[in-house]
Amino acid sequence: MSAGTGTDPRARFVRPLLIAFLVASAVDLFGVLADAGVAHLVAKPLLMPLLAGYAVARRGPRLLVAALLFGWGGDILLLAGSDTAFLIGMGSFAAGHVCYLWLFGRARTSLLLAAAYAVFLAGFLALLWGGLPADLRIPMAGYSLLLTAMAYRAGTCGRYAALGGALFLLSDALIATGIADWPQLPAPDFWVMLTYLAAQFLLTVGVLAPGAKWAVVLSGAYRERSIRI
Repeated sequence: MSAGTGTDPRARFVRPLLIAFLVASAVDLFGVLADAGVAHLVAKPLLMPLLAGYAVARRGPRLLVAALLFGWGGDILLLAGSDTAFLIGMGSFAAGHVCYLWLFGRARTSLLLAAAYAVFLAGFLALLWGGLPADLRIPMAGYSLLLTAMAYRAGTCGRYAALGGALFLLSDALIATGIADWPQLPAPDFWVMLTYLAAQFLLTVGVLAPGAKWAVVLSGAYRERSIRI
């Protein structure tokens, strides 16, 4: 890792925070895979704050930090396991997607990709609809529309962010199939967490990449400099 000529004291926290995030991710994934509930309960609440701290140390935009912290709120609420907590947690994730969409802006993107995401969303909801609890159908449809829009718009920040958006969509699609009682992969919670962690990390890396759109559009103290992994 190399730093530019800036003297921002946050730069020295870049590597430790990234390592801490990766370690916490490994512990969480192990906890889910091995059904070690304590490891999952301890590691999961640390994940997004560590990644948000990494974004701050990299002088990332405030909207990225906000999106990650809303994800943290969703993570905590989903640990509760109740229907009410699930709905509030979904709302927290939705707020994070709004932050991402605001960050991605209005740059022109592929109409073909937009059509592909639209077809996927319509087809997936049509297949899923009958298996969803009645009180979750409308909230999940609205959330799915927002998530799909975020995944599509993520491409404005490059291929890493685009892949992150797609993986976020995949992760939540796996959750939705579980709610609808579709057949599941072995260790389904592991795949949900793996795709979710990869999604948030790739979105963060994509936004922070040198020359990313936010660095041109936004101004002020959060402008990216040459600090790299």
